[in-house]
Formats: sequence, structure tokens, C-alpha cells
Amino acid sequence: MIENFALFYPTSHFFRFWQPLTHMFMHGGFFHVLINMYMLYMFGSVVENVIGTKKFLVFYFICGFGAAALHTGVEYMQLQSYMEGAALGNQMSLRQISLMKVTPTVGASGAIYGILIAYAMLFPQSRMTLLFPPITLSAKSMTLLFIGIELLTGLSGSGGNIAHFAHLGGALFGFLLIKYWRSRGTLFDKYRF
Repeated sequence: MIENFALFYPTSHFFRFWQPLTHMFMHGGFFHVLINMYMLYMFGSVVENVIGTKKFLVFYFICGFGAAALHTGVEYMQLQSYMEGAALGNQMSLRQISLMKVTPTVGASGAIYGILIAYAMLFPQSRMTLLFPPITLSAKSMTLLFIGIELLTGLSGSGGNIAHFAHLGGALFGFLLIKYWRSRGTLFDKYRF
């Protein structure tokens, strides 16, 4: 399943053209899918009720594709750096190139971050409380905090095997799509895009 439906770098021999879609339905374990589906239920149901089911479906997939696009773009930049090192004979760069081409990306988290952004844009002053640590902030502040953490961990390379730039890609595309629909006056129109 991972080999066929997770997202691989486009020059990997594992890459298939359908993976930018199917990676959103693959997860790295029970807790990964549990957290994503909980977030989808908590925030997605509210956003869907506001913008309508058809528009929500379009929104979800655009955020998921945006997550894949930014993640792949960042991988491309990393690959260029590794190729420069490999050209100079750096063995670590060669290993990183090989590793990148066999590392799968899975999960709906990018689309979920888009939904979280949409929720924060629609209900910026609603209150959100983390379980740990138990702090309460506005949806806008909490979302900005999450985005900041994703950006810092993505740039620092910390945070384990998490595709931080996929999360940021979903958030970015979600932000842009909500702004676009608002500018056209079609955000709340359930039948026009």
C-alpha cells in the first residue's frame, strides 16, 4: 500500500501519477489517522456547514494538493543542495539523495491544516484550548502559533519524520483559497466557486 499510494519524490522509481491524491488517504499509524480524523471532525464539520459540502470538498482537495506541492518543492531545493555536495564527492549527500527518493509521505495533515486556517479565518475570536499544556487562545492566535511552530521545526530540520512543509502548504493554499472566495464574494455561496 505504501509503495503504491504514498507520495514519493517525482524522480523516484516508486512515484506514480496518482500519489498526490492517494497520499491523503494513507497514514503512518493509528494515532496519525486518529488525530487527523478528530481534527477533521472538530473543525471540518464547522467549515463545511458554513461554506457548503461541494465547496468544502473542493477546498479539502486543493489544500491536500497544495500540501503535496510545497512539500515536493522543498524536497526539490534540498535535492539540489545534495546534488551539489554529491558532485564534490560528499558521501553523505549521496546517501541523502538515495534516502529522499525512497522516503514516502503520507497523511491528510496538509489538508487538515488548510481546514484549521479556514476555521481561524471564519471564526478568529472563537476560543481554543490545548489539552497539554492547558492554555486557551483565540482560534486566530492558536493557528498562528501552530503555523509558527511548523515553520520553525521545518526550517531547523527538527521534529522527526514529520512533513512540516506539507502542513504549511495546506495552510497556505487554504488561506489563499478563502481569501480568493472572499474577494469574489462567493465564500458563502454554496453553488458558485
